[in-house]
Amino acid sequence: MKTFFTKLFSPILNIFEKGEEPEHYTPSHRKILLIMGFLFSILSVVSVYFGFRTEVMAALFPAILFAGIGIVCVIIALLGSDRAVTNIWQSTRQSR
Repeated sequence: MKTFFTKLFSPILNIFEKGEEPEHYTPSHRKILLIMGFLFSILSVVSVYFGFRTEVMAALFPAILFAGIGIVCVIIALLGSDRAVTNIWQSTRQSR
């Protein structure tokens, strides 16, 4: 089952699996990424709910943005290699 989803989401995974072997990987990075993905997904659902509740269609833009970020985080946390998880954390570390 995991191989099927890995093939299905390979365009997303290939972006983050480029580069060298992970230097600073810890299992907590994967857990935090998974939690962050769920939080962004919940934020997306809340944004859609209040957008429809107030009949403001402009609320769909942040909902789509939050859903995209949440989905990518969950995909990489569940299916990505250690290199993919490390590349997400390194991109934030290198921007400092």
